[in-house]
Amino acid sequence: MNIKPLADRVLIQPAEAEQKTASGIIIPDTAKEKPQRGTVIAMGNGTKDHEMTVKVGDQVLYGKYSGTEITLDGTTYMIMKESDIYAIIG
Repeated sequence: MNIKPLADRVLIQPAEAEQKTASGIIIPDTAKEKPQRGTVIAMGNGTKDHEMTVKVGDQVLYGKYSGTEITLDGTTYMIMKESDIYAIIG
């Protein structure tokens, strides 16, 4: 993949949606929640007023309605501003 987000944008590969509940009930595709966590794949250089905090490989949490979903080479990614990311995990 050859994509480079600009300015303070971040490209995230969302985590897989949960397949079953903690009690073992299988969740159908129509009822699966959109993942709110993922891995940073690429990021921009920031802006003169904003230095990037996240880095490639970070596990992050982001808002349910954050960013834009895009598909590249058959894989779905999210692209969003770094300010839409709530936390770095781990």
